[in-house]
Amino acid sequence: MKKEVLAIVVGGGPAPGINGVISAATIEAVGKGKKVIGIVGGFKSLFSGDKKKAVELTIPEVSPIHIRGGSILRTSRDFPDKVKEQFNILMSTLKSLSVKYLITIGGEGTLYMAQWIEKEAKGSIAVVHVPKTIDNDLLLPAGMPTFGYETARHWGVEIVENIIEDARATGRWYFVATMGRFTGHLALGIGKAAGAAITLIPEEFREKKLSCKKVAHMLEGSIIKRLSMGKDYGVAVLAEGIANKFDIKELLGYEGLEKDETGRVRLSEIQLGRVMKAIVNRSLESRGIKITIVDKNIGYELRAADPIPFDAEYTRNLGYGAVRFLMMGGTGAMIMFYEGKLKSVPFCELFEPETEKAKIRYVDTSSETYLVAREYMIRLEKDDFKSVNVKRLALAAKMRVKEFKKRFSYVV
Repeated sequence: MKKEVLAIVVGGGPAPGINGVISAATIEAVGKGKKVIGIVGGFKSLFSGDKKKAVELTIPEVSPIHIRGGSILRTSRDFPDKVKEQFNILMSTLKSLSVKYLITIGGEGTLYMAQWIEKEAKGSIAVVHVPKTIDNDLLLPAGMPTFGYETARHWGVEIVENIIEDARATGRWYFVATMGRFTGHLALGIGKAAGAAITLIPEEFREKKLSCKKVAHMLEGSIIKRLSMGKDYGVAVLAEGIANKFDIKELLGYEGLEKDETGRVRLSEIQLGRVMKAIVNRSLESRGIKITIVDKNIGYELRAADPIPFDAEYTRNLGYGAVRFLMMGGTGAMIMFYEGKLKSVPFCELFEPETEKAKIRYVDTSSETYLVAREYMIRLEKDDFKSVNVKRLALAAKMRVKEFKKRFSYVV
């Protein structure tokens, strides 16, 4: 008797733990008598109709991979220019491969593809999505992170802690930009745990068009406050999503813009730290203050790291749960794990009805988690503009009190 086929496809950027899902799902599905195929190259292969990219996965092959970073099936963000026209190719490719069950692993873009496939399949293909992104921006209940986030944060903290020591030893400032297209979860998690002087995330800016100079003034204020304490060094962590809020016309004056395969501005290619460094340096040097600022991006170093035990265990739960959900007749849902139990959330609950875009989990800047992070940052606050404090800060900034207030009071 011909075995039913379960396919696994990975979309979006890498995240630690992808192989854990692939491994657990394959072992469970094969144990249930299914044939498991992996789509090498992600949706790009399906859109091109390349059936040679479908490889059979076996238990001996996947058993040892759950502790490895990267993705044995690779991944891609490639979407064709004419998605609607070529979507038929994707569906016919799945049909020609006799796919009855489909597991998608990815972020909000892959989630969108999963619900589209499930809708078009009209019951012929059961689909379940496993949420993955180091940005931690998918709306999971009970504050559960998306897999890959904890590992990315772990290694991000290791890097930033080392940079803090370098800053202390050399008397420098570092502006470290981290991944996070729309949200600041990763930046805040790294900055808070590592003890960065200041962490800035997109959620704290309410403007539709954010001025580059405002962010630069916040960073400059942190430098000045540290100088007033007798410290000429520090580390600022910046979420790349801040650049997503910049006034593009203003930003073009500082940085060239590139786009990714989907046509979106490639935020990781915008040198946010470099832009901020140029503005801050110019301001400080105009007053005779010499501070060495080094800009650095981290993100690619974190995406394909070997998963820490949390993500290694977490992804085994998710891979097992995805197959169990499908074998019980489930479809059209995202699988998740919290409060010690595997649960599923229907696709319809994961999208905004007006825009049909996936709901995003933002950092709640009114939460105690964020307020604690703010408590330990060295940045300008309202109390700093009281008479005694402001005189000390103005002196460190080499400015008159009135001039200092005019320049910096609006950023608190």
